[in-house]
Amino acid sequence: MSQVIVGENESLENALKRFKRKVQKDGIMADMKRKEEYVKPSVARKLKSENARKRARKEARGKSAY
Repeated sequence: MSQVIVGENESLENALKRFKRKVQKDGIMADMKRKEEYVKPSVARKLKSENARKRARKEARGKSAY
């Protein structure tokens, strides 16, 4: 569980920003999105391979620029 202790003179906006960064770093939102609904194993494999192809294409684009 992510927890942020608000300082004496710290504004609520700053504390909220720190909390959001901590939640993102801990991967809580990504985990919630992943668990939001059940994905069949066959669909999960398909999504995983699509994401791998996209990553490979993106890396290839980045390497060709240099």
